[in-house]
Amino acid sequence: MRMAHILGSAALGGAEAFYERLIPALAHAGEEVLPLIRADAGRGGRLRAAGVQPVELPFGNYFDFTTRPRLDRTLRHFQPQVVVAWQNRAADYAGAVKRRGASWPLVGRLGGYYDLRYYRHCDHIVGNTRDLRRWFVEEQGWPAARAHYVPNFAHDLLGATRAALPGRAGSRLFTLGRLHSNKGFDTLLRALALLPGATLAIAGEGPERAALERLARELGVADRLTLLGWRTDTAALLAACNVFICPSRHEPLGNVVLEAWSAARPVVAAASQGPTELIEHGLTGLLVPKDQPEPMAAAIAGLLAEPARAAALAAAGRAEFLRAHAEGPVLARWREFLHGVAAQAASHTCSAKAAPNPVAAQAAPPPISAPPEPR
Repeated sequence: MRMAHILGSAALGGAEAFYERLIPALAHAGEEVLPLIRADAGRGGRLRAAGVQPVELPFGNYFDFTTRPRLDRTLRHFQPQVVVAWQNRAADYAGAVKRRGASWPLVGRLGGYYDLRYYRHCDHIVGNTRDLRRWFVEEQGWPAARAHYVPNFAHDLLGATRAALPGRAGSRLFTLGRLHSNKGFDTLLRALALLPGATLAIAGEGPERAALERLARELGVADRLTLLGWRTDTAALLAACNVFICPSRHEPLGNVVLEAWSAARPVVAAASQGPTELIEHGLTGLLVPKDQPEPMAAAIAGLLAEPARAAALAAAGRAEFLRAHAEGPVLARWREFLHGVAAQAASHTCSAKAAPNPVAAQAAPPPISAPPEPR
C-alpha cells in the first residue's frame, strides 16, 4: 500500500525517534512508504542508511511559501492511499493541502496532549497511549469512531556489551532524556542525596544542564553524578546500570521505559501519565509519586538491597516488552490500522460516487474496526 508519512519537526524527541524506527520497518514489511521530513542532514542520512529515501522540505514558519506547493506536487505524483501527519506542523501543512481537494485520508499522529485545532482537517487521529485516545474523545469532543490508539515499539536492546559507568558495582543508577524541567531530574538528584554510595549517570543534553550541576553541588552529590551528554549507545548504558529511573513530572508515554524493559533493567518511575499506563506497580516496575524524592529514594534503595526482586521486575518488564511493545506486534497493529483507514476511504469514495442522494454521499464514514489491543 502507498502511504506517505510527514514529519515537520527537526527535534530529537520521542516522536521523532519513533518516526525513524517505524518508517523503515513499514518499508521492510513491504509497504510503499514515502517519508517527507523537514530538511535535516542527520535524520535524512539515518533514513537513507535504513533503506528509505526521504523527501526533504523546509517546513518553515508563516513566511515559508515553498513547502505547501512542493508538498502538494509530491503527494499528487505519489498518489498515496493514506497520509499520516506527525505532530502539529505536519498536520497543519497536510491539512492545507487536503483542503484543496485531495482525496486521500489524512491521519494525525499525536504523541502528547496537543492543540487539536491543528488536526481539524484530519479524518482520523491516533495517539500512542490509551489515555490520549480517552482525552481526544472525552475532553476534546473528537468523534470516538475516528480516534484511535496504536502503541510505540522500541528496538530490542538486550545483550549489548556494557558501557563504562562510574561507581561501585551494584549501585549504578541511570536515566536519559532531554535536560528539561519536565523530566524531573532535579527530583532524582534530591533522591540521590538520600542514597549514600549510589552513583547516577544521565545521558542527554538541554537547557537545565547548568541548573542540575549547581543543584548537585548544593546537595553534595556532584562527585556521584555524571552528565554524559547526548549518547547513541543507549543499549550499552542500560546494560551497565543496576536500576533505571524515569523521574518525569510530565511524560505522555515514556519510550525510555520501553527501552529499559527491552534491556531487562528494573524500572522505578514517577507516576506521570505514560509510566502509570505502562507499568503494573510491583510487577513490571515501581511507581512513586511525582516530585517526591523520599519515596523515589526508598524504591531505588529497596531494589539495590534486593537483587532478586530487581531481577524479577526486570524479567516481567522484558516479558511485557515482548508481548506488547516489540517491533513485531506493534508493526502488525500499525499496518492493520493504516490498511483499515485506506480501505474505508476507498469504500466511502465508491459509495459516494454511486449515491443518487448528495446528502447521503456526504455522510460520515462508518467507524474503523480498531486493531485488537494485545491482552
